[in-house]
Amino acid sequence: MSVPDFQSLMLPLLKVAADGKEHSLAETRPLLAAEFNLSVADQEELLPSGRQPRFGNRVAWAKVYLQQAGLLLSPRRGWFQISDLGRELLEAPPERIDIKFLGQYPQFVEFRRRRGDVGEEPATTDTEAELETPEEALEAAHVKMKASLASELLGRVKAGSPAFFEQMVVELLLRMGYGGSRTDAGQVVGKSGDEGIDGTISEDRLGLDIVYLQAKKWDGTVGRPEVQKFVGALHGRRARKGVLITTGTFSTDATSYVEQIEPKVVLIDGRRLAELMIDFEVGVSTTTTYHVKRVDSDYFDET
Repeated sequence: MSVPDFQSLMLPLLKVAADGKEHSLAETRPLLAAEFNLSVADQEELLPSGRQPRFGNRVAWAKVYLQQAGLLLSPRRGWFQISDLGRELLEAPPERIDIKFLGQYPQFVEFRRRRGDVGEEPATTDTEAELETPEEALEAAHVKMKASLASELLGRVKAGSPAFFEQMVVELLLRMGYGGSRTDAGQVVGKSGDEGIDGTISEDRLGLDIVYLQAKKWDGTVGRPEVQKFVGALHGRRARKGVLITTGTFSTDATSYVEQIEPKVVLIDGRRLAELMIDFEVGVSTTTTYHVKRVDSDYFDET
């Protein structure tokens, strides 16, 4: 079963607190997971950033929204307790608690207004209702923007000259921590026609190991035969590691082939190349930075 949206977690979460005791999010997540028959894989599914499980994020935001409506209290960070208003609601519980339902509570409406949500009233239809938590919406937007940027970057790389491509690969590898200096790397990359080896670069700044490279501007799909030529060149050098970079794509057969052989060969296709350029800031610049902050509960602890 897929992870339920955070609104679907609101009523079950409130019912967990019905005993009036303080509950932690950590102890509540397994209870909700069992109620929704979530597998371990479901519970461990990560947000696009890879920094937080989607399920845990949604449980936390369900708590936040119930708290903003006054149905839950937050006695300390990560803990919650039902309020008198919450107890009153559970005396005749609704079939579902969602954003539309919480709109009857003035303090929740004020919370929505402070957040800058569109309109003066909460969403009134399932289509309009928020199925993503604020963090999910932010990360989803970031993923879309990154995909668009990667596509534009790859187009620019393909339009450049072979010499520019080789120098760009040098810059990327240096940013990733390979090699010692631009001068050292530039002396070994770009020497074409050497039995399938375009160059070498140090795996570390001390030059303790060498990585052999082939960086080619290809259109379309690179198949297994081309990869085998590169591997054969590596064997001829008794090399243990190689990186094959292309602006195109690799066939499934080529990808499966390098997973079963020695030496170790890494295939970087055009899409992955563009993503690495973004991650290590090659050919891109930062225009705006957003800081996501949260309340420091310890600051307000007077005990």
